[in-house]
Amino acid sequence: MGKNGNINVVTIWWWNGSYWLLSSIRDNDDYNISAIISMSDSWGSTWILREEFNMLPPGDVRRAIMALSREHELVKQLFDYRYDKCSSVWWHNLWNLIITAMSQITGNFDKWLKQVAKMFKVKGRVIPVTLELSNLNVELQDWKIVEWETKIDLDLDETSSPIKIAYLTPEVNANSKAINAIEKADYILLSFWDLYTSIIPNLLVKGIKEAIAKNKKAKVVYFCNLMTKPGETTDFEAIDFIDTIEKYLWKDIIDYFVVNNWYISEKLAEKYKNLEKKKPVKIKNHDAFKRKSYKVIEADLLHENTFVRHSYDKIGEVVKEIIRNS
Repeated sequence: MGKNGNINVVTIWWWNGSYWLLSSIRDNDDYNISAIISMSDSWGSTWILREEFNMLPPGDVRRAIMALSREHELVKQLFDYRYDKCSSVWWHNLWNLIITAMSQITGNFDKWLKQVAKMFKVKGRVIPVTLELSNLNVELQDWKIVEWETKIDLDLDETSSPIKIAYLTPEVNANSKAINAIEKADYILLSFWDLYTSIIPNLLVKGIKEAIAKNKKAKVVYFCNLMTKPGETTDFEAIDFIDTIEKYLWKDIIDYFVVNNWYISEKLAEKYKNLEKKKPVKIKNHDAFKRKSYKVIEADLLHENTFVRHSYDKIGEVVKEIIRNS
């Protein structure tokens, strides 16, 4: 436990996965939250800023600040705002322009992040996993190399050879603040979202998986995806997701594996299958988990409307239940 009985909760992930999970635990005053954020993004505006200003990608930090801000609804509208396409800066959202200015003023990524967090009343800490620039690459089983996170997302589809291995170039060292947060953690939450382009890049940063393994008191929780993604996790079942995570994190580190067990409607599942080549993820063979060192938790995690996503409230309840019973 942390000081004054508070619980040190560390989240490790990227993009919308970080937003949903952080939103689900933000309002619990028992948690000291440290959000460790991936730095492998190379999409759109982020790519332009990386190239022109040689700065770390700000997009995923933005999502974490939005989720943890005490003024989150206002901040979400502000940070997501984009200028009209007639404007010379239409490609950038307002957040990226603010951050570029702050980085130029302070000359230090860590310093401006601290100032921005204070400015927008962020609860907890937002920590880049590394302060060094690198690129995510994958090698497929047919030996093809796909470089950059964006191209992995765009170029791979259901016809692609499966991914054999992911790696960073160059190799980079973990941010000391990320290591410190992991060392003090009572609970480490690994997120759902894109397996190879969202979660695994964090585990590839030198020092991160070692720090997780070294912290023997922390409970490590992995939330599984609701749906597969063509190219990255084509035809994956639940067991394939956690087996892949263990490949990069080492075995016997994860304590809880949380999987949705609520049914996605046939109509919506068919829509995802036809339009996006995705399918629901579930546990089909419970016997496959009999000799695993982690506990499997099956729960209703679903928020279903016109699309499939995790429910803030249901995730928050699962986290509270795990903490209450461990």
